[in-house]
Parts: sequence; structure tokens; C-alpha cells
Amino acid sequence: MGKYIPNTDAEQKAMLTEIGFSSFEDLFADAPKEVMLKGELNIPSGLSELQVRKDMTKIAEKNVIFPTIFRGAGAYRHFIPSIVKSVITKENFLTSYTPYQAETSQGVLQSIYEYQTMIADITGMDVSNASIYDGASGAAEAVAMCRERKRKKALVSALAHPDTIATIMTYCHGNGMDVEVVPAKDGLTDVEYIKKHIDQGTACVFVQHPNYYGNLEPAREIADITHEAGARYIMSVNPISLGILKSPREYGADIAVGDGQPLGLSIAFGGPYIGFMSCTDELVRRLPGRIVGETHDAKGRVGYVLTLQAREQHIRREKASSNVCSNQALCALAVGVYLSAVGKEGLKEVATLCMSKAHYMAKELEKIGFKPEYKTEFFHEFVTVSDVSSEKALKALEDNGILGGYPLDDKRILWCCTEVNGKCCIDKAVSILKEVK
Repeated sequence: MGKYIPNTDAEQKAMLTEIGFSSFEDLFADAPKEVMLKGELNIPSGLSELQVRKDMTKIAEKNVIFPTIFRGAGAYRHFIPSIVKSVITKENFLTSYTPYQAETSQGVLQSIYEYQTMIADITGMDVSNASIYDGASGAAEAVAMCRERKRKKALVSALAHPDTIATIMTYCHGNGMDVEVVPAKDGLTDVEYIKKHIDQGTACVFVQHPNYYGNLEPAREIADITHEAGARYIMSVNPISLGILKSPREYGADIAVGDGQPLGLSIAFGGPYIGFMSCTDELVRRLPGRIVGETHDAKGRVGYVLTLQAREQHIRREKASSNVCSNQALCALAVGVYLSAVGKEGLKEVATLCMSKAHYMAKELEKIGFKPEYKTEFFHEFVTVSDVSSEKALKALEDNGILGGYPLDDKRILWCCTEVNGKCCIDKAVSILKEVK
């Protein structure tokens, strides 16, 4: 993108003269003297662009960048087509502000509309919002959507991401909802527990599929139990998995949420990410945040606008069910470009590669004593148990330029494979671990 160059002293003087002032002191003459800065700021002198680049490069060299990664747990390294960065770094997208003035924001609004359409398509839902801050806040907002006067309890699977559970609890503490964590049983959500504890006061049941351990939940069975009790069913999903798994709508979900990071966003030291939310038509007026709609002007030309925006979070904050008024527009654009680039068949191929490589690695690890903890179907993450300490195993991999799985405890490791992990890399990691064993 272009460089942002501050205006010159001459330009500043011209602007002051235009508005009737001769100096900055005159411009701020009405400000109280006690709040005015006396003397110069205690900061170093400015550096040239060349020197700044050298200094920043030196600092960046302290970072460790692993060429091979077998760690997921909520943040995943996928191949990102070059077209994604090419589009999102264009200045008219990268620097755009909130699209309140539809007539001057058609490009941004259309990009959000396309994103919404794609999210609704892959989740099978009727409508999507313009995005939310991240997957965890999207999950918490979804739980809040389900709150009713006589239904204030949320049943949340213990096998959702820990950060997601913590965020849901934080939101519910503020809005007066009770959270009951459904325990795990053999690597899956305990269905019998849901049957015993769901009641007329239950607003929703929240399940992550695949769950935190990568296992595939009995999603349809949980949906039937939930709806029979009159509650809403929320599914958090990995969007890549939707290339080969059923959509949340097909499983019976009322609301689908998740983090869109796998769709064109790099790991990037933890962000920024993007939470997606979609739901059935029945819940559209409860959906928080922005929604972009398509319309036609007086001459019949297609146009895009913010729709369903006469909401409490804008005009009556004390009655708001959500305080989300913004969205991750640039990240949503990246997701839209990624999905457009890979297409339906490409997404299916990425998901297939992730799953097949993870299953290959699980079998190879089992041969050397890193046994799968759970005997159930999984997507691209799985847990192993070994008599070798997790710290020792992961240190051996790290010494060879490989970031291993996420240590759950001293004996258990959560592994992840994506399409970027080649067979040679998997075999190398297994070989190293075999030596450690």
C-alpha cells in the first residue's frame, strides 16, 4: 500500500490561515492552560524510514517461525492463495471506515454482502451477520440471543474451546443467565447428562463440532433432545470441516457460529480473527451486529445498505441485548476472497486433505507408542497418550524446527494436521519421536 506522509509545515500553516488562525497556540487558546503541554515530549528523535526498517527487522529476527506446525487448538495454519493478500491490501479496502453512508460505501457493503451469502451457504442457514470480533464472542452472543423471560439457563459442552466457555460465562454473568457445563464422556459430550438436566428453563444447548479434541459429536441426537425441550440449538463449527461434513442446518442447529480464521487468515500471533454467525429466519431479528442487504434504487440499479439497523444497541442502549455495533470488515473480505478462490470443490479438497493427513499421522504415531486416547471419529485433530513426557517429546521436535501438538498434560498431546503438512514432514516428526521413545 502507499505510504502515509504527514503534511508539511507549509501545509499546516496554510490550513491554519484558511480557518482564521496564525498559530497552533491561537487554535487551542480556549483550552485550559493547566492541560496544555509545557515543553517537548520526552520521546526520541524521529528516524529515517531506512533506519526504522533496519531496527524493526532486527527486532523481528527474535521471533521463531517454524517451517512445520502440528498444532491447532483454535488457530490453524492453512495455505492462503496469493489473491487474498492482493485484494485485501488495496488501499480502498484496507483504509475504509464504517459504511454508514451507503452511497459512498458500495464496494465495502457489497464485499460484506458476498461474505454473508457465503457463510449462510456453507452453514446452511438463512441469514448471516456481517461478522463479529472472533469465534468466542460470536458463541457468547449466540447464547445471549436465546435468552427469554422464562428461559435463562445455557447448557454448554465441556468440550468446547476453553476460551469459548470462558467468554460465554463472562457474557452470562453480565446478562443474568446461568451456565451449566455438560461433562465429557469418552471424548464426547455426555448426551445422557443433557437428557437429565435440560428443562423448561433451558434457553439453549451449545456444542462444538468437531469438539476441542477434534472428535465428531453426536450432533443430530443432541439437536433432537434440545428441540424436544423447546430450547435452541447452537453449533460452533470449524468452517473448513464444512467442506465434507454436514452443515449445522442439516444437523438441526438454530444458530451456527465459529471462527473464520482458517478461511484466508494467517495465524499472525493470535489475530485479528473473525467470528461468523448465522441463523434461521426465525431468529434474524435477534441476530446482533450488522446485516448488509441488497436493494434497488429508483432507477432499478442494484445497491447495498445496512438493514434491520433500528436496533437497541444503537438507540436505546439500556434495552440492548447486545452492544455489538461493528464488524471485522477487512477480515470478512479476506474470508470472502478465500472462499471465492477455492470454490466449493476446493473447500472440499482442503477438508479431505486435512482429515486424511491427520488420520495418517495418528496411525503412524500409534505404531511408535503414541496411542489415540479416544476410539471415535475425528476431523483433523486428535489426542494421543504416551509414557514419554509431553515436554520431552515436543522439545525434541522443536529442536528440529517442528512445532508439535498442544500439550494437554504431561502425557497427553493434542495434534493437528492441515493440507500444508506433507507426508515427508509427518514422517520426519514420527521418526524424531521414535528416537525419543
